[in-house]
Amino acid sequence: MPLFRSKAEDKVRAAGYDPARLPPGQYFTEKWPVLHVGRAAKVDVATWELRLWGEVEEEVTLDYEQLRALPVAEITTDIHCVTRWSRFDAGFRGVHWRELAKLCRPKPSAHFAIAHAEKNYTANLPLAALEEDNALVAYEADGEPLAREHGGPVRLVVPSRYFWKSAKWLNGIELTTSDRPGFWERYGYNNEADPWKEERYGF
Repeated sequence: MPLFRSKAEDKVRAAGYDPARLPPGQYFTEKWPVLHVGRAAKVDVATWELRLWGEVEEEVTLDYEQLRALPVAEITTDIHCVTRWSRFDAGFRGVHWRELAKLCRPKPSAHFAIAHAEKNYTANLPLAALEEDNALVAYEADGEPLAREHGGPVRLVVPSRYFWKSAKWLNGIELTTSDRPGFWERYGYNNEADPWKEERYGF
């Protein structure tokens, strides 16, 4: 076993967790590191909107109160960053994609989702990734409103992928027939981003 892996697993055990929860190449932290491009976006909840469009039967735009009025979903999940940290049992509260899908009604031709966020950031995912039980459009984390530095007021949470796919400061979800690389994918990051397969980079 590589020395890094052995030490990383020892830290997980010392914290009382099963080291099998730690993907390869990751280390455990109880903190939530803040990483993003440039400064944290400043988004006014009063004017924030989420647009759902593309391969849908009905384009929909929701404000913050309308989003929060939808049926609530809560998850406790492990999250993994491509920069190698993993945080266990992170709590999120928000809305599952199935509730948004009822409103916009995806067409049969919708196979991919492009998450749009402030500063023209995008992240691409198969639509199936949004449909996973642990995926959320989240507005709370660990029992508190989502902090600005962590993507508040609303962010995407897709735990099955490295966390760059979980777009901060989310303001739109576009459904498409074909895949389209997002911000980091255009800079060489892996398109799939499965932490258990260490799909960090495309080269």
